[in-house]
Amino acid sequence: MERLQRLRDWVAAVLPEPVLDLSPASADASFRRYFRVTTAAGSQVVMDAPPSHEDCRPWLHVDRLFRAAGVNTPEVLAENLDEGFLLLSDLGSTTYLTALNDATADRLYRDANTALVNIQLASRAGELPDYDAELLMREMRLFPDWYLARHLNVELDAERTQVMEDSFRAVLENNLAQPRVYVHRDWHSRNLMVTETDNPGIVDFQDAVYGPITYDLVSIYKDAYIAWDEERVLDWCIRYWEAARRAGLPVHGDFGAFYRDFEWMGVQRHIKVLGIFARLFHRDGKDGYLKDMPLVMHYLRRACERYVELHPFLRLLDGLENRQAQVGYTF
Repeated sequence: MERLQRLRDWVAAVLPEPVLDLSPASADASFRRYFRVTTAAGSQVVMDAPPSHEDCRPWLHVDRLFRAAGVNTPEVLAENLDEGFLLLSDLGSTTYLTALNDATADRLYRDANTALVNIQLASRAGELPDYDAELLMREMRLFPDWYLARHLNVELDAERTQVMEDSFRAVLENNLAQPRVYVHRDWHSRNLMVTETDNPGIVDFQDAVYGPITYDLVSIYKDAYIAWDEERVLDWCIRYWEAARRAGLPVHGDFGAFYRDFEWMGVQRHIKVLGIFARLFHRDGKDGYLKDMPLVMHYLRRACERYVELHPFLRLLDGLENRQAQVGYTF
């Protein structure tokens, strides 16, 4: 309550008009909170990022990079880095997740593809942390540490551990061979806002990195929170690939090879996400992500089914779900 009062006092001091209302706008999986502040002149959003847990400076840096690329991120109206308060322009409260349906999807995803291409075109090495082998592998390690050990209470034997390690190395080799661009790193339906102009509004980009070109595409089209028929996903990926090629981005000239990279990047992301969702539940007490785990596992299994190099990892997943008898083998 003391921190909230300090936030109220700061907002009142930096706004030129009296505050009529200050109410929760959203929260995310970190310690950040967002409040919508209303005055007679309209509304803004206040980010509350406690300095003991969060650092606003990466957010500010990425915001400037992305705005320079011509996409719609919040404008910073005032900042107090000592307290971890930022006053931002309001991108509204309508997420892609709430607006997506069969009638709107083509238009909304077209806008998202356009914004993504613009961000990637602005990419420069050295501006953002590298999405390097250490970070990619550290993310995959969340799977054995949190999904297997904590969520499933499973300890792999030596044979299965070797299968997992070999699979992780194969995935990593593919990921690191891809061209590198700016990566939002959570480019999905909860972090894109529907706006009347400059759609989409883009939020939650503070963890952006410089890494594989297919990563954000996987985030949005193999979204943990909404699923589409594979035929539509394929069509949206083709439309991105065509736009990226026209813009001069370094995507593979053969769509089949590009789509393989897309799928292998998805394997890395979904291994990581299963670990993150388990950690959010077991460490942080956030159970809202448990319901999304089956979709993430579905994406992971489907990709592993399609590539013979990933079949050993698929058999490992089968063992975790007691599917061996159904498919006619033992590990």
